Amino acid sequence: MFVELMPLLAGRTVLITVAKVDDKTVRVNVIPALAKADENPALTTPLTYTGRPEELDAELGKHLAGYVQTHQQTASTLAEAKATMEAAAKAAQEEAKRKAEERKKASQKQPDKGTTATAAEPAAAPSSASPTIAESAPSSASTGTLGLFPLTAPEPAPTQPKGGLAL
Repeated sequence: MFVELMPLLAGRTVLITVAKVDDKTVRVNVIPALAKADENPALTTPLTYTGRPEELDAELGKHLAGYVQTHQQTASTLAEAKATMEAAAKAAQEEAKRKAEERKKASQKQPDKGTTATAAEPAAAPSSASPTIAESAPSSASTGTLGLFPLTAPEPAPTQPKGGLAL
């Protein structure tokens, strides 16, 4: 029985309890303790075996060997899953950082293009003594923003001759 427990005892403490259930039956509990505080609680799942003392003598060793093997496989699987999740999280963080840098570079390049285009527009515009509203206000197409007021001067309302209604 203890030979089968040796691989499990290599990395943790194991508590074994034996209790009499009735005159012909005994219950054995094998409870592994946590090896580290941050360890998965699945690795502390106990094994309980109930039977007659003769059955326990004959079969408990085989059951312990299977339990220890399953325990080691579970520990290995959990370690692999943890490593995979950490690698995926690291890759996701790097991807997010890369995308943020690309957006930052793209946003830095866009204002440069916008300032050269707006600087070229006034030079190309015909010069006049008094600029109109449309010429003095930046166009929403060049700034990329919408304004509250129209960019072109509104047409004056039609005037009516005095003394009558226009139809």
